[in-house]
Amino acid sequence: MGKVDKNKQQKRTSLLETAFSLFTSRGIHNTSISDIVERAGVAKGTFYLYFKDKYDIRNKLIAHKASEVFRKADEALQKEDFSVFAESTVYEEKVVFLADNIINQFVADKTLLRFISKKLDWGMFKNVLTGTGSDGVDCYDIYDAVFQGNHDQYENPEIMVYMIIELVSATCYSAILVGEPASIEDLKPYIFRTVRQIMQSHLIKNEQDKERSNAE
Repeated sequence: MGKVDKNKQQKRTSLLETAFSLFTSRGIHNTSISDIVERAGVAKGTFYLYFKDKYDIRNKLIAHKASEVFRKADEALQKEDFSVFAESTVYEEKVVFLADNIINQFVADKTLLRFISKKLDWGMFKNVLTGTGSDGVDCYDIYDAVFQGNHDQYENPEIMVYMIIELVSATCYSAILVGEPASIEDLKPYIFRTVRQIMQSHLIKNEQDKERSNAE
């Protein structure tokens, strides 16, 4: 990366991190573009090189932060040894590991949870999954690494993974922040059991099922 490109990236990152600080402390409605550029130390014109308005930077910031969460979970996944698990359950164990790591990141940073958890809709998930607008973090690599290219073992695996993300995001929110309906540690076994059940329900069990799924 050249010096000019590096400088541009630094300015964009500075704007994103400054916006995150202001949005999470003041709220988006009480934060102006002038507030963001003044604290970031850049000209207002520079802001418009990267973002349309403060709602655009919020959306890109959500993708940026969500990508960081997935990247950190993937880095931890790569260090784990899953050879101790049966071949029939190894994919489930990988997904459960990722879910546990993501939950623990939210426990450690409740501000981050409040900011992105309720905003991981289908469009945002697709952007994060494919790496679109996520600052070079290609989360499809994470998705592919979990299933090791064997996506056809599951019916519509992208939807399956999205459902799991929605489950983890929605159920851990109140448990982490207010301990309701139970502490997150007490809730985890139920979350992970449901994750496994979702994956098992999407499993294509034989060649006939695969042919039927492909035909649909």
